[in-house]
Amino acid sequence: MSVRYLTNGQVYVDRRFQPKTIELQDGKLTLLPPEASVSGEVYDAAGKKIVPGFLDIHTHGAVGVDVNGASAADLEKIARFFAGNGTTSFLASVLTDTEEQTGWCLDQCRAFQQSDSQGAELLGVHLEGPFLAPAYKGAMPEHLLKTGDAALLRSYQERAQGNIRYLTVSPEVEGAIGLIPEAKALGIVTAIGHSGADYDTALEAIRAGAAAATHTFNAMQLLHQHRPAILGAVLESDVYCEAICDGRHLHPGIVRLLLKVKGLDRVVAITDSIMAAGLPDGNYHLGVNQVVVEDGDAKLASDGTRAGSTLTQNRALSNLLAWTGLSLEKVLPLLSENPARLIGVFDRKGSIAQGKDADLVVLDGKNQVEQVFVKGRLIPR
Repeated sequence: MSVRYLTNGQVYVDRRFQPKTIELQDGKLTLLPPEASVSGEVYDAAGKKIVPGFLDIHTHGAVGVDVNGASAADLEKIARFFAGNGTTSFLASVLTDTEEQTGWCLDQCRAFQQSDSQGAELLGVHLEGPFLAPAYKGAMPEHLLKTGDAALLRSYQERAQGNIRYLTVSPEVEGAIGLIPEAKALGIVTAIGHSGADYDTALEAIRAGAAAATHTFNAMQLLHQHRPAILGAVLESDVYCEAICDGRHLHPGIVRLLLKVKGLDRVVAITDSIMAAGLPDGNYHLGVNQVVVEDGDAKLASDGTRAGSTLTQNRALSNLLAWTGLSLEKVLPLLSENPARLIGVFDRKGSIAQGKDADLVVLDGKNQVEQVFVKGRLIPR
């Protein structure tokens, strides 16, 4: 069905639900009064809530597809799965890999963006490394980690045709802080993480322009009353904090604490999902690493280090509502507006407003995803 209007729903506009009619045309949306006359195919959203599509800015894959080995056709599988769970746009997170393989990944992302996808929109690439600290490498292959290298980053961005939007670096790595303004000049937002940086070094990175913390609390030096370290710096400052709200990476109490410290406008709900998302327990991989998933928990086969998640953003939303007791209106920006603002796409993504992309999620009475529209296209479920 080619839908032209969404009627009779409660629409999330200006952070509150209001009765509106939404017109969809050429991938964009127009807000109309609820009593506006309509002519064309209608989706009747009576008893439903219409919210902005979710943005996942940190994901390594799903449904058997690992981003580091994903062809353009494979990325379509991820995109369709994400859309079914309310994620209407995403960044493909490329794990630290060889220069050759990283370049190939950048090529595949560009090719996918030029295809006629039936799923979530790929907004660009997140490079998680290679400028990371070995001591906090997590699932990163240590032999491929590098010191800050502006020439390499420029070469990647040239190959990607400007498609790299987001980069994770460790502040203590030689040359990493100097790389932050270089990245900004290339149109790349920098996050800090995978790091044992001390407080002063982390603050220096933030002053240099780092805008976020990668999966806050995970793979970083934790807070100590005498040594605040990187965690103390990101909690005290105004940077955005990614959070994996799967109940494994962060205890619900830590999520509540993070929200209390940072505020609802500075937390971004990511999945950090791997190829096992949407699939049963078993043996998988993340980049060059072998991963074992038991009870939905992904860990490296080699040493048991947690290696990404099997989380989806609709489950993250449910978890946040259950853990915090906050209203849907309060929680939604963590999955929509905040990530859109962080990576610089809020002019067209992240909220329901005149002229923005028609990326919409219809929620039922239990706040479960019922239907999804990506740029006005109804996604089959």
